[in-house]
Amino acid sequence: MAEHERDLARIALQEQRLVFPRFDAATAWDIGCRLKAAAEARGAALVIDIQVAGRTLFHHAMPGTTPDNADWVRRKRNVVLRFHRSSYAMGLMLQQQGTTLEAKYAADPKDHASHGGGFPLRVEGTGCVGSITVSGIPQREDHGLVVGVIAEHLGLDPAGLALD
Repeated sequence: MAEHERDLARIALQEQRLVFPRFDAATAWDIGCRLKAAAEARGAALVIDIQVAGRTLFHHAMPGTTPDNADWVRRKRNVVLRFHRSSYAMGLMLQQQGTTLEAKYAADPKDHASHGGGFPLRVEGTGCVGSITVSGIPQREDHGLVVGVIAEHLGLDPAGLALD
């Protein structure tokens, strides 16, 4: 199995398992602070954004980021909200198909980025209600950081859900 296929299968598992029983402002604060701490532990600088139903519940631009990182967050978030899939999964799927968001879905690249770092925020019994998005490190690492923090918050083993 090719790396893209393995990653897509693992991301599908992540998206299935990483579902919150409930999500509120306190949960967003906890996740956002955990993402910040995880980035600091790596010596990385991220823009971190958590939104539910179009409402920003957490947004932080760490020292060392630029307005470009915030724009990447916006574009990745738009992909998550449009497709209810992680932005990394969408990018891998499109690469496999030899196409782009623009060609396949008429998604303007100024407003959509199918690069890792955006993850659907799902609530049990409801589905996708928002997004958790970061930008600042390579896309596969952006994705992995978000997945790891969500898994820890939900009491799941991050290593069991990590990309190989």
